[in-house]
Amino acid sequence: MVRLFFLILGFALAVTGGVTLVAFLNLLTAGYGFSMYMSFVVKRVEFYLFLIGIIIILVSITFEITWRKKRKKNRTE
Repeated sequence: MVRLFFLILGFALAVTGGVTLVAFLNLLTAGYGFSMYMSFVVKRVEFYLFLIGIIIILVSITFEITWRKKRKKNRTE
């Protein structure tokens, strides 16, 4: 249940940041270069929300809670 919560939290953060980053792509059509776009995006909070969301998703998918492992181990013994 905890992993599901963190998965949903990470997904919400990643979507929030990702949608904003895609919206900022309109700066490229306004005449900004890619390096100017990247320097602008790195200074924004949404970029860090996106990164934190991706990290939370990866952690919630790959790692299992340690107390749960101990509980399963005790049941089999």
